[in-house]
Amino acid sequence: MNPLKSVTGTLALGFISAAVLTLLVGDTELNMWSLVVWLHVFFGVIWIGLLYYFNFIQVPAVGVALTDEAGPGPAAINKYIAPRALWWFRWGALATWLTGAAALEYAGVGIHNAFTLQENGLIIGLGSWMGTIMLLNVWGLIWPNQKKVLGIVEATADEIAKAKSIALMASRTNTFLSIPMLMCMVAYGHGLPL
Repeated sequence: MNPLKSVTGTLALGFISAAVLTLLVGDTELNMWSLVVWLHVFFGVIWIGLLYYFNFIQVPAVGVALTDEAGPGPAAINKYIAPRALWWFRWGALATWLTGAAALEYAGVGIHNAFTLQENGLIIGLGSWMGTIMLLNVWGLIWPNQKKVLGIVEATADEIAKAKSIALMASRTNTFLSIPMLMCMVAYGHGLPL
């Protein structure tokens, strides 16, 4: 059986390969902090990758599909793709935040120092605040409004129009926040002065 024929098999193969690679290279650099940061990056790629997919690809494509009278329309995206992508998006966001909080503890910065912008946690703290705002946008604004847009919950035409606008603005806010947030994370992780 080819593991690459399913998402579960592909993920399992990736994690097994990472474990084997760790064993082959040696255990000298592997510790809990390394594992948590690796998982933080893994989940962050899922979250931010989907954020960029929504903003750079799906939203513009749905807009074009709505104006294409001879085309299939946005139904396939809204019915089959968007709900699945939003599932991975919102759980990726939560897993990213939780592993990020754990990484702060294992790194010795501490959640309190990061979120109160103490000297040893200033840069990572700024990134943490941006990530927290983004997480709250995902669960508090984007997901509840997308459920109306996608017909998962009933809404009037006016409620759907308002929901589209709120979800789009929250998503665009997350897109712009992701850029300085990533800069803070990379700067802290690589010891770059800012």
